[in-house]
Amino acid sequence: MERSLKKYFPLFVLPTSVAFVIAFLAPFVIGLYLSFADFTTIVDAEFIGLENYQKALGEKDGFIASFGFTILVVVASVITVNLFAFAIAKLLTQKLAGTNAFRTIFFMPNLIGGIVLGYTWQSIINAILAQYGTTIVSKWEYGFVGLIVLINWQQVGYMMVIYIAGLQNVPPELTEAAAIDGAGRWQVLRNVTIPMIMPTITICLFLTLSGSFKLFDQNLALTNGAPLRKTEMVALNIFNTMFGRVGTEGVGQAKAVIFVIVVVVIALLQLNMTRSREVEA
Repeated sequence: MERSLKKYFPLFVLPTSVAFVIAFLAPFVIGLYLSFADFTTIVDAEFIGLENYQKALGEKDGFIASFGFTILVVVASVITVNLFAFAIAKLLTQKLAGTNAFRTIFFMPNLIGGIVLGYTWQSIINAILAQYGTTIVSKWEYGFVGLIVLINWQQVGYMMVIYIAGLQNVPPELTEAAAIDGAGRWQVLRNVTIPMIMPTITICLFLTLSGSFKLFDQNLALTNGAPLRKTEMVALNIFNTMFGRVGTEGVGQAKAVIFVIVVVVIALLQLNMTRSREVEA
């Protein structure tokens, strides 16, 4: 049996391998080369070395500023989304009446597209701010808060479902034994529940981290970077560089490569940190 599997294994993985090469590996290699080139289309690319990277990193009020704002949004959204999702999941695993209905209600915003959510929340927030004679694009702080609210509205329900699955896998005998030994609710949560659901926390942190970093359509619809590009996140900055100005396609590609490297490094650090806690648990 094992010999047959080894014999036909290359044949079984061939379709997936071909799709991976065509859909990911080849575009990535081409994009990496284009980040070192001046081009308008792939066929007219001319190698120019590190010039695109120098221009990208030299935009102190553009790319670097958008990276700073993106980090701010990511930190705030990762903390708030996971706290709210865990708290709601904890409540909805207490055998209360109507929990299934509440789970459905909280999950539904995740099914709505980012553009629709962006314009919807823009209308809601502008209607509130209109009472004070201002709009969401008058100050970057309003746009920042609007993005955090939008991200929470969209992602909390999805993370809640994952946390519920993790909480339901915690053996009740452990919490009951801790309670019998005199542990309070907070002690049970900190010393029993959280260590037991660390794999779930790892997944949720990774999903919210990566999802917040690559946020684009919500940012475009909600503020489009206004005022003065102060609420422009990295994905939107790359898009505007690639397609908003003529002759800067190579710079936009260089920004995309830098962006991918930074996000991969941060995601790997997060995975290593949380997985080390899983081993301890």
